[in-house]
Formats: sequence, C-alpha cells, structure tokens
Amino acid sequence: MAATNGNGEVQTKKYTAKDFASDQDVRWCPGCGDYSILAQVQRILPELDVPKEKHVFISGIGCSSRFPYYMNAYGVHGIHGRAPAIASGVKTANPDLTVWVATGDGDALSIGGNHIIHSLRRNIGLKILMFNNRIYGLTKGQYSPTSELGKKTKSTPFGTIDYPFNPVQLALGAEGTFVARSLDRDPKHLQQVLLRATKHNGTAFVEIYQNCNVFNDGAFFVFTEKETKPDNILYLEQGKPLVFGKENDKGIRLNGFTPEVVSLKDGKWSVSDILVYDETSFDLAVLLATFSDRAGFPTPIGVFYQVERKSYEKMMTEQIESVTKKRGAGDLDKLLKSGNTWVVSAN
Repeated sequence: MAATNGNGEVQTKKYTAKDFASDQDVRWCPGCGDYSILAQVQRILPELDVPKEKHVFISGIGCSSRFPYYMNAYGVHGIHGRAPAIASGVKTANPDLTVWVATGDGDALSIGGNHIIHSLRRNIGLKILMFNNRIYGLTKGQYSPTSELGKKTKSTPFGTIDYPFNPVQLALGAEGTFVARSLDRDPKHLQQVLLRATKHNGTAFVEIYQNCNVFNDGAFFVFTEKETKPDNILYLEQGKPLVFGKENDKGIRLNGFTPEVVSLKDGKWSVSDILVYDETSFDLAVLLATFSDRAGFPTPIGVFYQVERKSYEKMMTEQIESVTKKRGAGDLDKLLKSGNTWVVSAN
C-alpha cells in the first residue's frame, strides 16, 4: 500500500503479520485453538493490501470475543450476541471498511441467533468468523447450541436433550451468499478459506472447528489427527470429484436423490461415477451440509456455497444517491417539524 513520508514522497509499505499483532498479552488458555485462528487472520491480512485503519474487528461475549484486543486495528468488544448488529451499523455507515465479526457458537447461535440470521439475509459486507467448540468456555463448560445430543456438561449432568444447530445449514437457510467451514488445526486450509472470504462481496460466514482443551478437549480430533483425518474429512474443491480416504479410495455418488459413500477399490465404481463439486449449486450445498449429521459420511470442509449478489450497503448507497438526486439534500430539522406535529400548551 502507498504511504507518504515527511518529504511528501510516496513510499510503499508492505505489511507483515506482526504489523497486525497488538501489544496486548494474549490471554487464552495454553493450547486453545483460538491461537491458531488469530495467527491465520494476522498472516492473511498483509496479502489484502488494505491499510490497518481500514480494518475493524467486532465481537460479542465469549473466549473468541477477546479477538479485537489482539489485533492492531480498530475494534469493538460488544455485548452478548450483538456483534453482527454493531458490525452492520459500522459497515453501512462506512462501506469502505473491511468489517470482521469474531464470535462463538454460544454467542452467535443463542442470544445472537436473530442477528446472525438477518446479517446473512441482508448480505451486508461482513466477514463473520464463528469459532465452534461445541461448549461454553468462558462461563466454564455449559452445553452450547452446537453441543451434541446427550452431551454431559456442568449444566446437563445427565446429558443434553437439545438437538444441536448445524451452523452451515443455518447460514444456507438464511440465504447466505458465502458459506464455508475450516479447522483450527489445518492452518493452510484456514488461510485459503479466509482469503476467499475477504474477496467476497457481501456476508461471508466461516464456521471454524476450534478445540477447547479445557472444557471440551478432542471434540474434533477425528478430523485433525493423522490416523483418522483422511477417512473423516471431505475437502470441497471446485470442479473436482468428491473423493476422500487415505488413498482417495472412497467417493460420494447420488443414488437418485440420496447420497451414498462408495468404494473405488473393488472396481464396481470409478471416479467417473462420483459427484463433481460445484460451489455455485445451492441444492448441492444444502445436501453436503447434512453430511456432518449422517453416520458413515465424511464431514465436508471448504466453501459450501458462493454466489454473487449485490450487498446491502451498496444498495443503500445507491438508494440514497437516487433519492437525493430526485428530491435534493434532506433537512432533518424541517422533517421533524413537518407532517403530523402538535404543540403541547402549558395550560
């Protein structure tokens, strides 16, 4: 990016990850997955060539919501569940800013559920990072909206009887225009997904599986450990067949409208029979979002769905310009004193 020195000369400033790290001590538990997410965000920001003062990080309440303290950029530590509402106001008032939301499964999907839904529906240009550890960490281990059915926690000693939210399904149901999932323990993949999210015009929703090593350790180890990862993770790559496994020896095909896992080793099925991924297909995205709830199916990670649609702030700006052109600049005082007004007499 360009900067001007004291002599008026234009110089080029190339940011590094350290430029986006604040001087605050990072106070997450040792081994928390939040450290990785913070590191990957700081690593991709220099590639955007956007000045630090053009980034704003907004959060609600929870472990993830300490995020703004650790970024050398503008930030707001908001209140429980309200980060998307605050961020929506910032983005619509200042459309040229890159506005990030750092939130957790408890913050976003319980008290903040309504705000998340309408941010997605409106397609406001926010980058929403939802840290999903399937537990309330900050308040010491109660079950959250994404905790598994039957999960024993401090608030459900005999097992939760709530069916959990599927965040990707929720985002798709709210007509999100960019919906993705990644892992704290796959930094290269997480960086790729974050970069994709930054380039999207409109709301980008990224669910990040994040390990809470104190209150829910190992919740996602089957997806991150070398021995189990290949058979349990399905990487979504545009235009490529949906194959997985240690030797890429399994695939997903459609039997009518029903997906099924097939072996590519016995000769009955080949790669040509396997479903080819298309991230612009809403129907396919909805189908793949169900895999994490289906026994015997791998869990997809990557971009589930991406489509271009005019953003809310763009339409708002265009509407204001159009009305101003037709009716002239507004006069707030005149507006307040027009229409149905009355005077309250002292008598």
